[in-house]
Amino acid sequence: MSLVPYALARRFLFALDPEAAHELTLLALSGTQGTALQMAYSNSRVDDPLELAGLTFPNRVGLAAGLDKNARCIDGLGAIGFGFVEVGTVTPLPQGGNPKPRLFRLPQARALINRLGFNNEGLEAFVANVKRSALHRQRQGAKATMLLGLNIGKNALTPIERATDDYLAALDGVYPYADYVAVNISSPNTKNLRSLQGDAALDQLLAALAARREALARQHGKRTPLFVKIAPDLEPAQVQAIAATLLRHGMDGVIATNTTLERDAVKALAHGDEAGGLSGAPLLLPSNRIITQLRAALGAGFPIIGVGGIMSAADAVSKIRAGADLVQIYTGLIYQGPGLVKESAALIKKNFC
Repeated sequence: MSLVPYALARRFLFALDPEAAHELTLLALSGTQGTALQMAYSNSRVDDPLELAGLTFPNRVGLAAGLDKNARCIDGLGAIGFGFVEVGTVTPLPQGGNPKPRLFRLPQARALINRLGFNNEGLEAFVANVKRSALHRQRQGAKATMLLGLNIGKNALTPIERATDDYLAALDGVYPYADYVAVNISSPNTKNLRSLQGDAALDQLLAALAARREALARQHGKRTPLFVKIAPDLEPAQVQAIAATLLRHGMDGVIATNTTLERDAVKALAHGDEAGGLSGAPLLLPSNRIITQLRAALGAGFPIIGVGGIMSAADAVSKIRAGADLVQIYTGLIYQGPGLVKESAALIKKNFC
């Protein structure tokens, strides 16, 4: 059980610039993970295993990508009680991302807007951190039950016509160390990235990734599942086309959704007109609509991870009811704290066990 009430920590963190608070949090997690100080934020993990995509998820609640872009805090985040943690997005080469300020709180809407732009230290540093975490857990004498997703993207300076090259390079780098790989084609903060969701572009990208995955499976003796992360700002016909392409190329799952460009819920608020992706409470219903459309298009057996707008345990349950198998949290963790993870996992277990 967490020893520090999150309300106290939040009061301090929300007095800081949002990105400074984010970096301070990551510094604290990386410096305390694996030590006795980890008890300050640890929670016991709800036991609610689910078999999906050839993996056993300890429970249905995960961390969404974007919080730990460089995989610095895998063990600290795992201690919060997640069944799985997704880190990244990582790009082949290091990049600084978009100019600051680029992260904004909208407390009245329980929301964030970010235009970070895949800021990360690059594939080499990312993989080194993942390997260091694996070695640490091995030295502890027990294999962690938490699963690890590694999220990949393209560099901003790579022309969109060459995006596949970046995704293949990133897949090569992360493949041996991932329980699953998430392919991020839906961030609104890298120019033209969402164009990869179009029919021809997505078909070409997923064909290349599927072929490379088969080669890597033979090389490493394991078949790592591939999940594709899509946007909430899609028309039903686009969702149908994406679903068909996922099935055609043997993808193992879909993550729905990334942040939204819609501003109707926040346009009257301070920072509501900032460029970037909106996350938090306003994203719940749009994300759930995409999940429902995907479930109808993909059928009962295709894995869906639902993400977007989970600010309470009831919100997490609503994603499962909409058609998701698993859920992920990010902005809700910032507003509600680590307790949201255990509460969500417990209520999902109560309703769907």
